[in-house]
Amino acid sequence: MSTAPDSSAGTAPGSSARSTGAGGPANGHGTIHGVGLGPGGQDLLSVRADRLLRGARHVAFFRKAGRPGQARRIVEGMLPDGVIEFAMEYPVTTEIPFSDPRYNQIMSAFYEACAAHLRALAEAGEDVVVLCEGDPFFYGSFMHLYTRLRADVPVAVVPAITGMSAAWTATGQPITWGDDVLCVLMGTLPEDALVQHMQQADALVVMKIGRQIDKVRRALRKAGRYEEAWLVEYASMPNQTVQKLSEAEDRVTPYFSIIIVHGQGRRP
Repeated sequence: MSTAPDSSAGTAPGSSARSTGAGGPANGHGTIHGVGLGPGGQDLLSVRADRLLRGARHVAFFRKAGRPGQARRIVEGMLPDGVIEFAMEYPVTTEIPFSDPRYNQIMSAFYEACAAHLRALAEAGEDVVVLCEGDPFFYGSFMHLYTRLRADVPVAVVPAITGMSAAWTATGQPITWGDDVLCVLMGTLPEDALVQHMQQADALVVMKIGRQIDKVRRALRKAGRYEEAWLVEYASMPNQTVQKLSEAEDRVTPYFSIIIVHGQGRRP
């Protein structure tokens, strides 16, 4: 496998690496590649993602300050010698509530600064691989860069297996049958909203649990779905655990946790 940079890698035959924004960026720029890494295992990466990673000259990734970063950990040993790394460290995570106006102000300025750095590289003709946990367009931070860059420079996105797909696979049961309706919920939603959606859907995926776990448990109980719920931690990673949520009553779930409630719909 070649380790030379390949600006066309990640683009389907006959397609362009340009963004779909109106007008599109000018020719001669490098391409920003938002590369989905999947749920955590290198063997679950797409061939396209693997090719881009091994031929990367510039790599960017998000992480908490002082941490190596999960996205960077996933690709350990895959990047070529001499690759230039750009760590984008979140200025805040849970220190300020999402509802606080300062949160949006701080995060917006952060994303603008990150986008400016990547834009400058692309305008200088450099390709950049942005590492994205899961799929770049599924609740990922890359979307904040994509919306800021797509009108100025070429942006290409490499889709990937989502963490929730790895989680329901780990339970050994199909997530949906027949006409089941699947609902994906964020644990950060208000409790009443969680209950409403949990009651209406056949199958459930609850993400962003962490400190929200007690609220999510209450909502599942109110919706009558608690006994059906499974807790999957670190799906597809070496330290993966799978158990009924009711059996993990006293545990504080880590960031990489997903709750699964399987649909039981129409079957042959």
